[in-house]
Amino acid sequence: MISAILLAAGQSKRMVGENKLAKEFRGIPLIKHSVDNILSSDIDELIIVLGYQKKIIQNILEKNKKIKFVINENFADGMSTSIKIGLDHLSKKSDAFFICLGDMPMINKKIYNHLIKLRKDNDILVPTYKNKQANPVLFSKFMKTSIMSVTGDFGAKKILNENKSKILNIKIDDINITKDFNTKDDFNF
Repeated sequence: MISAILLAAGQSKRMVGENKLAKEFRGIPLIKHSVDNILSSDIDELIIVLGYQKKIIQNILEKNKKIKFVINENFADGMSTSIKIGLDHLSKKSDAFFICLGDMPMINKKIYNHLIKLRKDNDILVPTYKNKQANPVLFSKFMKTSIMSVTGDFGAKKILNENKSKILNIKIDDINITKDFNTKDDFNF
């Protein structure tokens, strides 16, 4: 079973009063692009971690049997708190999981499926674009305990740095795996 944890709890501080996940990109709220792309892939469950303006974000998304919404009441304490909440809600049957970012709307199902297909016995699969690590990262269930040790406003980058020997880098010729939306200018992409 393959799971995805979608981080959607942040405060969009660089958006000057707007929630970037609710802002429309190409006529659709940003978060909906990310969710639809993940759901169209071969994942079995999607855990969406909400926090800041949780009702607004949840109301944008349609119900789906693969989706499990979880709330991070401590979202202001940083990204690591959202990752941990997501990991706490992984299915016991999950063999591997993606950590996905709600503000990366152009990662398509082909990228998710390509990483799933190459998974085999690797603990960490990292997509790369022009030798730069990107998203989404796919972790085996054996990495869960290590990831739970991360603190503060950090994602899993610390885990990647500490486990270089466990990483399989996957070259993907698609700039979208590096493109997140943080400012109003990013929406003009």
